[in-house]
Amino acid sequence: MAALKVGVLISGRGSNLQALIEACQDPATAAEIVLVLSNKANAGGLVRAAAAGVATAVIDHKAYADRAGFDAELDRRLKTAGVELVCLAGFMRILTDGFIAAWRDRMINIHPSLLPAYRGLDTHARALADGVKLAGCTVHYVRPELDTGPIIVQAAVPVASDDTPESLAARVLAAEHRAYPLALRLVATGRVKVEGERIVLDGRPETGAILMNPSA
Repeated sequence: MAALKVGVLISGRGSNLQALIEACQDPATAAEIVLVLSNKANAGGLVRAAAAGVATAVIDHKAYADRAGFDAELDRRLKTAGVELVCLAGFMRILTDGFIAAWRDRMINIHPSLLPAYRGLDTHARALADGVKLAGCTVHYVRPELDTGPIIVQAAVPVASDDTPESLAARVLAAEHRAYPLALRLVATGRVKVEGERIVLDGRPETGAILMNPSA
């Protein structure tokens, strides 16, 4: 089976990108990153991609009159590279409904909470304010409504009594670096299918997501 061609969209340091790059070095992942796109020329992830021999491109969103024009160029670059699956990895732009529809069930994202809890920003501070005992991350298919879509993988981490948003974020990020490669492998090897708004794993409907415990 040919490796799935992946495009990764980033805006920052690219730590999840690095996890995906390393995962794709294992043939079992069955995926190849063929393009990394950033809307910021100074994104650290571009350096990581170049060091791994992955093609990169910068598309400055400020150069476009509207979001639709920017997204059209994203779409063109991805298609030119032969991308079959888009991974959002710290991409700090809201995508248009048209772009999301064009890549429906072919675009995944990682979010630093156990969705559907704490959609949006400031997830760790909000979780601590609520006194939750578990936090984590979610890899999901992208839908027009922010931080929704069929869940592929979730990883849970414990919340310590003395946690700060920063210390909790670091623990969750370590879980992200395991969860995202797992999700990519499940998708690339054909183990995950989307039926309606739920995930079917190996032909079996799941009552929830795959729960991954980073301490196991």
